[in-house]
Amino acid sequence: MTAPHAHVSLITLGTADLARAAGFYERLGFARKMRAAQGVAFFEAGGAALSLYGLADLARDAGISETAQRPGSGGVTLAWNCASEAAVDAVMARAAAAGGKVLVGAKKAFWGGYHGHFADPDGHVWEVAFNPQFPLAPDGQPALPD
Repeated sequence: MTAPHAHVSLITLGTADLARAAGFYERLGFARKMRAAQGVAFFEAGGAALSLYGLADLARDAGISETAQRPGSGGVTLAWNCASEAAVDAVMARAAAAGGKVLVGAKKAFWGGYHGHFADPDGHVWEVAFNPQFPLAPDGQPALPD
């Protein structure tokens, strides 16, 4: 038996308010799918799916305390890579307009790119970046060099 191909297919974010979080991600530009699903929201996320689920339910499913599942405290940053600095600026502006909190405005990065950070209404941290050494395919997927 061969091992399955390693890939990320679904990212689930815990939320204190599903309706608020779903509205934020819709305003940010993510296409919502499976609207009939109860207690969860699903979005297309460029090759992987993004879901939003109650924070308490997510912690219970994982067998951990809700405080251990608190957004913004787990050493995780989600990334949205863009094809240009102008695109980074546009995404950062869209995030702020949608109700996100800009943590660090977009600026030149020490590694040669351009990036900024925002948090969604639950505190999940996102980096928005243009990296000239990290090319994107026409569909927006990263084409990582060896």
